[in-house]
Amino acid sequence: MIISDKKKSEKLLLGLIKKAIREQMDVVAEWHKDEPDEIACLGENDEKNFIHAVLVNHLMNYKLWHVEDICRRDDVNAELLADCKRQIDKLNQQRTDAFELADECLVKIISPLLPQHVNLRYNSESLGMILDRLSILALKIYHMNEEVGREGVTIEHSTKCKIKLESLLEQRHDLEGSMFDLISDYLQGNKCPKTRYSFKMYNDPTLNPQLYGNKK
Repeated sequence: MIISDKKKSEKLLLGLIKKAIREQMDVVAEWHKDEPDEIACLGENDEKNFIHAVLVNHLMNYKLWHVEDICRRDDVNAELLADCKRQIDKLNQQRTDAFELADECLVKIISPLLPQHVNLRYNSESLGMILDRLSILALKIYHMNEEVGREGVTIEHSTKCKIKLESLLEQRHDLEGSMFDLISDYLQGNKCPKTRYSFKMYNDPTLNPQLYGNKK
């Protein structure tokens, strides 16, 4: 019975990860029609908090994508560029906080499923970091697909974009596979999951000397 419950829990874990990846792809088109200001909290358990954190991370990447597009225009003034820089710093902090929270939830979900004896080896990249990369890939795929079908461009442009789109789709497939391989390593006890914290110093007024050094 214990083994059966463990197998069921492992299946639910994999289903949860697949749901998160699927939602990353699904919401991009929705957000381009109606961008949300925030992501409503889904509940109080670790599974719902995990999905919420993944979507918050994804929304921050979505917002970053479009703010950074503005920064690359050559017809904007210094005031707008400074505002964009502040937005980018804030969004980057929220993006990082979100995938770290996703990691925290996953560690709680995975820990009871680990074998009694776990090899204390750690991956250089956490599951939350991989989901962050998959979020960015979802955005690249959406926008590259737009370029493939954009009107008024040359056939050469469309062809090049189609090749890039195929490469991005392959990258997503490979990255998903690597993620599930890592989860398998966890469940078999070959590696141990861990949340990795970025501790971004530039946003912290107690750690950035340009911020605390100017205070009288």
